[in-house]
Amino acid sequence: MATIPDSYEHSRQRFRARLDSIRPLWPDSRLTSIPQPWEDDLTTDVLLADSLVARERLIVLSSGLHGIEGYLGSALLELFFEEYLNRLDPRTTGLLLIHAINPWGMKHWQRNNPENVDLNRNFIEDEFSSLLRFNADYPALSSFLNPQRLLGNLGAEKIRFAARTVQKLLTFGPRRIREASLMGQYHQPEGIYFGGAALQPETKAMMELYRSAFVGYKQIIHLDMHTGYGPRDQMTLVTSPHETMTAAETAARYGTPRVAAANPDEFYTMKGDMTDWEYQLVKREFPGAKFFGAACEFGTFGESILAGARSLRITIFKNQLNQHGASAKTAAWVENEYRELYLPAEAAWFEKALADARQTFDGIFG
Repeated sequence: MATIPDSYEHSRQRFRARLDSIRPLWPDSRLTSIPQPWEDDLTTDVLLADSLVARERLIVLSSGLHGIEGYLGSALLELFFEEYLNRLDPRTTGLLLIHAINPWGMKHWQRNNPENVDLNRNFIEDEFSSLLRFNADYPALSSFLNPQRLLGNLGAEKIRFAARTVQKLLTFGPRRIREASLMGQYHQPEGIYFGGAALQPETKAMMELYRSAFVGYKQIIHLDMHTGYGPRDQMTLVTSPHETMTAAETAARYGTPRVAAANPDEFYTMKGDMTDWEYQLVKREFPGAKFFGAACEFGTFGESILAGARSLRITIFKNQLNQHGASAKTAAWVENEYRELYLPAEAAWFEKALADARQTFDGIFG
């Protein structure tokens, strides 16, 4: 039965043990543990099983690009092992299964890596110095999004946030605030959604992995597991702007109820997105292959205006806590609220997430 692990170490242990589940079907399957430099015994773990006869299709499942989101991702990998592995044809189908792209973030229940880099804003082909002008609204909103002070009394902080939010909404409007806060920024290393000033070790490792694993496959399907965005009661399949199918066409083809393209009208735009980089990689280096990549986004707070404000508030508060500290009482509330943003405690939420994942796996892998 798929369950949420209680720690990064527990999650990694059971993922590694799944090599025994794969080998009866793919005898040459192998486990690779990619060390990450931030602490001892931090690894991104990869199970790779190449097709036995013809490289018709490669299925890629990844988790923990945003570390804390790896806890649901771990459960969904277990779901795949338990209910979908035996449905596949090893003669024509290969597997690339990735546990904890950002192991430090998963271990410490953080979204970013220890350099405060959002890895899903770090898959950059250009020079990072050229991105300093990207996200033009961010500098004007910086004092709102990144308060440079200790996080104080919780009640006072909530009132201050509400007042400043109303002020910024009147000046910028909700769409510009959402885009400025979420698309990624390269101005402020201590700010939210920082995309980095250079490629991170985790990013380099994934780039090398995809380059080697994609070789020879005619079709590559990659689903990357995320939590946070969208309605609480329905997973959203978020597709890349590089995908030629529209959201409606994708929903019709795969039977997924809710599909959104990564643009300001349906989702939000991003710079340095991993899936976007993969589309460019396949086009450039594997021109004969067909690639479909998407993020499975399991909503938590919901998508109302109030839910969006709640999400932005805890994102700001958590970054402020990380950078400048807070009292023990305030810090405890922030950490609990932050976990709810990425892994709600309600059992019914998890059961619905499993049901949505099954529907998506049925449609895409079937």
